[in-house]
Amino acid sequence: MTKRRWDVNLSAAVELDFANILDWTTQNFGARQSQIYKGVLVQTIKELAAGADVAGSKGMDEIMPGLRTLHVARRGRRGSHFLMYRTTAGQTIQIMRILHDKMDIQRDVSSDPDTIRE
Repeated sequence: MTKRRWDVNLSAAVELDFANILDWTTQNFGARQSQIYKGVLVQTIKELAAGADVAGSKGMDEIMPGLRTLHVARRGRRGSHFLMYRTTAGQTIQIMRILHDKMDIQRDVSSDPDTIRE
């Protein structure tokens, strides 16, 4: 029997995060590296179609009930960002932010109204 894939949705904040990350990468490391990193980010997002509990994900209930993170530096890939996400109705995963390793998760979740919306 084939396992049903999850739907993965991106918040408006994620789309902005994604664009900003690629712009910054282009400015600091060039267009080629930006395209490589885009692939890393997209691959990590696609992995969530297997479900919220993919290998390497971490629960962050102390910050927000149901919140999970998944770092992009996995399976031999390099990166300095992680996805913040949670499950919603049905088999849907809502990615709320893409944050740099050095960002404050508590501050960035609680200060962004898009991340606490159902």
